[in-house]
Amino acid sequence: MRARLGWTALVLGAALVATSCRVTANPAPTAAPRPTTTSPASPSSASSDPTTTRSKGPKPASHPAKPKAKRATHAAWSLVTEPGDGMQPIYRLMSSARHELDMTMYELADPQAVGILEADAARGVVVRVILDEDYSGASVNAGAYAELRSHRVQVRWAPRSTIFHQKTITVDRHTSAIMTLNLTSEYYSTTRDFAVITTDRADVGAIEQAFGADWVDFGPPQSGPPGMNLVWSPGAAAPLLGVIGSARHSLLVENEEMDDSDVLAALEAAARRGVRVEVVMTYSSSWAAAFHDLAGADVKVSTYSSEASLYIHAKVIVADRRTAFVGSQNFSVSSLDYNRELGLITTDPALVRPLANTVASDFAGAAPFRSAPQRAGPPPTQPPGTTPPGAGASCRATASSAHDGYAGDYDVYVSSNEPDKKATASDAGDTHSYDTNASGYAVIYLWNTSPGETIRVTVGGATCSTTA
Repeated sequence: MRARLGWTALVLGAALVATSCRVTANPAPTAAPRPTTTSPASPSSASSDPTTTRSKGPKPASHPAKPKAKRATHAAWSLVTEPGDGMQPIYRLMSSARHELDMTMYELADPQAVGILEADAARGVVVRVILDEDYSGASVNAGAYAELRSHRVQVRWAPRSTIFHQKTITVDRHTSAIMTLNLTSEYYSTTRDFAVITTDRADVGAIEQAFGADWVDFGPPQSGPPGMNLVWSPGAAAPLLGVIGSARHSLLVENEEMDDSDVLAALEAAARRGVRVEVVMTYSSSWAAAFHDLAGADVKVSTYSSEASLYIHAKVIVADRRTAFVGSQNFSVSSLDYNRELGLITTDPALVRPLANTVASDFAGAAPFRSAPQRAGPPPTQPPGTTPPGAGASCRATASSAHDGYAGDYDVYVSSNEPDKKATASDAGDTHSYDTNASGYAVIYLWNTSPGETIRVTVGGATCSTTA
């Protein structure tokens, strides 16, 4: 596991954004065997959460029941993608509170966020904050805890016996940010994380109901109310395995940990039944054995070096580009079965499509897993037909089937020396764009493209082309 770990967040209205953070990893205790549960799972889990090991249980059925993902009704969604979107959407959400602000946070080490909470309380907003005290929480959160208590903010420690890895902010019982990141400013600029801002009444109400119970109950948390789309821990294993098992054509997976035998078995089973499974993570020797097992089952694994400019802290599963999970849960026993965590499952294209594009782009920018730590960024040599950075804008494009069940749908993989620029792919009847990442990579989704058709790509000042 990386020495420093990150987390993601979600934010406001129709244009809010998320963040990320990491914690110092300590030796991980071993958790008890997975409890039997049928309730959906919840909040966020941290890379810095303890990892656990257990004997490999029976593999799930090849075709488990599809997850019960439901489209939000009468709600506005907003996806925040970090590090690109920045923290302002989250700060704006926190500052918008008029009556109440409730926060559950694994790590709070952001002076600006602490200042906003104090300012809210000073103008009469009822501010309640639950901070993790277990594992490394007490040391990381001690400063914020003391500061908030001295400024009229109601702040409590979560029970020491349970890791509270959830990262949520709810304002005025109307809008909630469900995040994969912690509020730790040291890591905002380098960590891949996501945040979903929702006004879905069922989801926001369920988050508030769980917060109310956690605020007064000092025992181990129970699985939270399901709302419309929520996945709570304890109890997240079944919903996440359901998303993996529902895939018929493709799976895109991003996580910080790979330490759950049931998840491993489900990914391997998906690949063996013909699903194209792509997993992208930051390399750690802790997961090397799992990577070997996955690769042996024809799962495509790509990794970034722990010293790369992008650290993968997000927790995402996208099945067939139609169903997505995003939340705080890592692939570990403690995260899925014991911690307080929260995520969501959705079929809303407004969330599924950008999640899929970002994970696919991260996969394209990483190095195929071998047996040693991987490079710290893009390939050391430029792809054929491109120009080294500094010698002019250049790009290279390739296209392959999107593996989503439709013959005319393609993923266009773009590599360039144009980081953080808009990349656009066009065929005769379709045009779509996506920003390149910090390494100049992007994946753009086109549909209704004919085999052999020319696809033209522009990115920054560069142009290139490929054929479907």
